[in-house]
Amino acid sequence: MKTQKSKISPLLRVAMLSLCGAVLGLNLYMFNANRLVGNKLPMPFGYGAAVVLSGSMEPAISTGDLIIVKETTDFAVDDVVVYQDGNMLVTHRIIAIDGTAVTTQGDANNVADSAVDITALKGTVIATLPGVGNIVGFLKTPAGIISIIALTVFTTESSFRKEKEADSEELEKIKEEIRRLKDGQ
Repeated sequence: MKTQKSKISPLLRVAMLSLCGAVLGLNLYMFNANRLVGNKLPMPFGYGAAVVLSGSMEPAISTGDLIIVKETTDFAVDDVVVYQDGNMLVTHRIIAIDGTAVTTQGDANNVADSAVDITALKGTVIATLPGVGNIVGFLKTPAGIISIIALTVFTTESSFRKEKEADSEELEKIKEEIRRLKDGQ
């Protein structure tokens, strides 16, 4: 008879292994997109995520926030957009659109950016997760990757150990019952 507690361990093990696989796979995907292709914001399935590195959009978006970007071609004044400028991403608000030229400016900046072609815009910011970017940033570091792997190994090993202990206890109960039945004959 397995208890409810022993069923939780395999679920936790699968969840941790899935989390570890997802983090490592995402890091590998982002590394390839960034280093090999030069795309700082890959947008699989039309959505991407980026960590904000400056305070140019304060107070709406702060340093360390995670932004979710939706790929689109329909832009309007006041949209917060992301575009790649050389080797960095810029997240600013559209202040003017003149044909295909788009002018943006950070909410905390006094000066507008140089106009960019509308095709350079990656998409609009649809969500901001305050502070989550700091966690994502850590998970991209070697220490973060090692931490995830270590946590996964520890959780998996602990789960196996608890499951083995529960099986041993159950086996001992069965052996004791067999001994009792033999002595009773």
